[in-house]
Amino acid sequence: MGIFWDLMQEEELDKQKEKASSLEERVDQIEKDLEKTKELLRKTLSALEVHLSKDIDGDGKLG
Repeated sequence: MGIFWDLMQEEELDKQKEKASSLEERVDQIEKDLEKTKELLRKTLSALEVHLSKDIDGDGKLG
């Protein structure tokens, strides 16, 4: 019975490793998507400030 228990434990460990790897990849992709979203938001805010001729974000400058 001991050998079967060891095999079952090893299989569970392998599953956990796969989940962790998958989770790390997902987090990495989410971080990349967030950075792209932030950049798009900065560009949009800049264009809106120029269009409205108004300092929306309070940094003291337009665009």
